Amino acid sequence: MKSILEAPFLVEMIRTTTNMYNHGWDERNGGNISLLLEPEEVAEYLDIRHVIRTIPTGFTAPELEGRYFLVTGTGKYFKNVEVAPDVNLGIVRLVDSGRQAELLWGYSDGGQFTSEFPAHMMSHVARLAVDPANHVVMHCHPANLLAMTYIHDLDERAFTRTLWQMCTECIVVFPEGVNVLPWMLCGTNEIGEATAEKMKTARLVVWAQHGIYGAGKDLDETFGLIETAEKAAEIYLKIAHLPLVNTISDEAMHLLEKRFGIKAREGYLD
Repeated sequence: MKSILEAPFLVEMIRTTTNMYNHGWDERNGGNISLLLEPEEVAEYLDIRHVIRTIPTGFTAPELEGRYFLVTGTGKYFKNVEVAPDVNLGIVRLVDSGRQAELLWGYSDGGQFTSEFPAHMMSHVARLAVDPANHVVMHCHPANLLAMTYIHDLDERAFTRTLWQMCTECIVVFPEGVNVLPWMLCGTNEIGEATAEKMKTARLVVWAQHGIYGAGKDLDETFGLIETAEKAAEIYLKIAHLPLVNTISDEAMHLLEKRFGIKAREGYLD
């Protein structure tokens, strides 16, 4: 059996968490990632019949029965994933309609998955219903997007339009826009349910005064999605206090729709 440390999905998870920490998105133990894995790719590296222990999840998700996930651990620092992946990451399989998670590898210090695990799994259910290829849910605290929620209207159309107007690529990268939640208590099923509902119509969900959730087909796509929105928020903060002389017009964005074969969210362009 191959070494789990050589598994492409683990190598990429380590690279991504390290990159996110270096971007300043995941201070201390902030942020978490879950990656949906296929049984056959896990079986190349682990004996999937061997369960180390079982961890209650605190929610139900029958849609994810038998599914495998690589998940960052609770209270773990992204900067430490590279040096101790077996402590800071874990591979689990959901059973009992999602009420239990069987640990197959990782969390070797006795830990468990992120406290945002319910929010992640609920978002996976929502995104898989929209796009069966969705394999990643990523949560982090990008400073500019977070700061933007203190000074910008949280109306989703207004928030999206501002980001679209900051960078030409934004409407191309996330034509469905950005959804926004007002401040809610983190680590609860309530915020998980609210986030999952928002995930039905967009791959980016901003948690006001907290951070952002992103979803995508793989780690690179999801990272790039958040990175693009964060860059737009950075530009907004640099110019928000200045008189606006130029912008990307709705007419220009319609041209981008035609050029790149995308469709902006209905009603978001004039």
